[in-house]
Amino acid sequence: MTDGRKPGLPNRDECISLLVESGCDQAVILHCEAVASLAIKFARKCEAAVDLVEVGALLHDIGRCRSHGIDHAIKGVKVAEEHGLPASIIKIIERHIGAGLTKEEAKKLGLPPKDYLPRTLEEKIVSHADTLIAGTRRTTVKQAVAWLTRQGHLDAAMRVLKLHEELSAACGMNLDDVY
Repeated sequence: MTDGRKPGLPNRDECISLLVESGCDQAVILHCEAVASLAIKFARKCEAAVDLVEVGALLHDIGRCRSHGIDHAIKGVKVAEEHGLPASIIKIIERHIGAGLTKEEAKKLGLPPKDYLPRTLEEKIVSHADTLIAGTRRTTVKQAVAWLTRQGHLDAAMRVLKLHEELSAACGMNLDDVY
């Protein structure tokens, strides 16, 4: 490719086309664009692979073309595999829910019992940016943690806070200050 991307990674326009062709509605596409915008800023601050973060963030919710439930990540993996996307993107899609899910949590939620915790820096960045974007609106980690706590998801709230602290340390600044 001539745009400096790693081979096999679609560009921004190709990602948007893939979301549209897969049947994602406009609200999902706008959310994905907002997550990508924030995730790219995080990636630059943390010296992560910006192109991978951008594509992963744009496609993280592609499974919402088939489900708006918690299983949208699993459905997204299937859509991504059908389109031959690289494993690095598939893992971002699979592991983006909140700050991840443990095998036990996944099983309780009716998902295939496996660990869905983000592992790579890029997976963590996309997951956290998604947590900090409500629709298309930027929220703070405090607001995200409070919402999860009100929903009764205390373990997830603690993981979000821990991930925020980890990424803020990696970037050398509080990510709540990145807009």
